[in-house]
Amino acid sequence: MKRKPLLSLLKSYYPTDEEKVFLERFIHFVETNPDCFERSLEVGHVTASAWLLNKERTHVLLMHHAKLHLWVQLGGHCDGDPDVLGVAIKEAQEESGLTQIRAVSSSIFDIDIHVIPAREEVKEHLHYDVRFLLQAYGDEAIVQNRESNELRWVSSKLGLEGLDPSVLRLFRKGKPFLKKKKN
Repeated sequence: MKRKPLLSLLKSYYPTDEEKVFLERFIHFVETNPDCFERSLEVGHVTASAWLLNKERTHVLLMHHAKLHLWVQLGGHCDGDPDVLGVAIKEAQEESGLTQIRAVSSSIFDIDIHVIPAREEVKEHLHYDVRFLLQAYGDEAIVQNRESNELRWVSSKLGLEGLDPSVLRLFRKGKPFLKKKKN
């Protein structure tokens, strides 16, 4: 069963109080939907995201999403791939232009379930988002693609308008992994 690795990750995950409301729903969704990794599942699907630290661990990379018009972490649809960590890395590479990215840990860093509003031919649906802590390890420059209005390395949430509560949670959870920048 291709859902077994994700279910194992979810069942061994210790959520924050904010995430506890999601964990049982997330597990139930994956257990009851064999096609949970497919975008064609109209009620919702599993997505994978990256809280991406720079090489020095002083900043995190965010994108201003072109369709949602919000500052969010990098990530996207699994499109049938049950390797959620692999998807998070692939999406971070595609959305940033960085090729040298690795996982800080193969464990889940965060989970979220959020509504994606209806748009054109796509109905309103849920994203069951599993998030991983990743780090860039090369000296490459970021390259913006069509999915974002802007990419920005940030050290804090200051100056970023309209942050989703789950992104604020990622900032809180990620703070111990960020080092102070030396002058």
